Amino acid sequence: MKNIAVIGYGVIGKRVADAINKQDDMKLSGVCDIISDWRIQNAVRKEYDIYAATTEAAENMKAEGITVKGDMQLLLEKSDLVVDCTPKKIAAQNVIIYKAQNIKFILQGGEKHETTGHSFSAENNYQSALNLEATRVVSCNTTSILRTLTTLKKAGLLEYARGTLLRRATDPWESHLGGIMNTMVPERDIPSHQGPDAKSVDPDLDVITVAVKVPETLSHMHYWNVKLKKHTTKTEVLKAFKTSSRIKLIQYDQGLVSNNTIKEMFLDMGRPWGDMYEVALWEDMLKVVGDELFYAYVVDNQAIVIPETIDAIRALTGIETDAQKSIIKTNLSLGII
Repeated sequence: MKNIAVIGYGVIGKRVADAINKQDDMKLSGVCDIISDWRIQNAVRKEYDIYAATTEAAENMKAEGITVKGDMQLLLEKSDLVVDCTPKKIAAQNVIIYKAQNIKFILQGGEKHETTGHSFSAENNYQSALNLEATRVVSCNTTSILRTLTTLKKAGLLEYARGTLLRRATDPWESHLGGIMNTMVPERDIPSHQGPDAKSVDPDLDVITVAVKVPETLSHMHYWNVKLKKHTTKTEVLKAFKTSSRIKLIQYDQGLVSNNTIKEMFLDMGRPWGDMYEVALWEDMLKVVGDELFYAYVVDNQAIVIPETIDAIRALTGIETDAQKSIIKTNLSLGII
């Protein structure tokens, strides 16, 4: 049983904390943040131990009636590993503290690969993460790219891939702050950063991405054109995708015609926050023409990295050395069928 700390109790942090709490081989040692509003108060209601990142934060929390167990240093001393879910660039500053404390740490995809020297995707490179001091769970979009392309690569089908990403403008709960309206904003650079990021996990991938920010917040959508190594059939491609338990094949003709209808399905399934840990790939839209493959899918930007983070904890701490056993264990705990 390993004690795991979560630093940053936001969109990802609260989900990681809940996921850790569902495992039988790790324990949530506490959550640490600077906030004292409804977000951290929900953590109190869940009876999580609360730690304050700064002296000022501790005073604000106490003023709101929150029991503070201690500071971040104390939380780290009680933990075997820390998952940093703080906003972009803050985690890179925290790394100095983690290294001084000599504690293993996991960062999220907003940080650069060089910060940890290792980037993680469970179905791709679990073994290379075993007993490391640190890794970075790649971003939501990169996670989806690696899941889908890895299945094609393992099946001996993948030559190269070119993808177009329609990116949500901001997280749903912050759409009143920084969402874009009545416009679309292309990423200036081609390739966009997701392709090179995928290569930080698998350098052999020949993948190029372009991305456009669009005025919605529920998810991302990807369109892919893949050059196959041979002429094949739709049946063989679907067989490859089905080897991943974290790709969910969906049907456009069953009413799943948009990201909001897909979200509604997962809400009806009883998933917390309607979270979709899987890549939702349209089976009946998928097309094979000779040695070319075309497909599209939706990515839940708030949820897809949660199972990956749990697997990364097992890999770094060495409590499970077999990738497939960890993936199955995580899937069962989160209700991924």
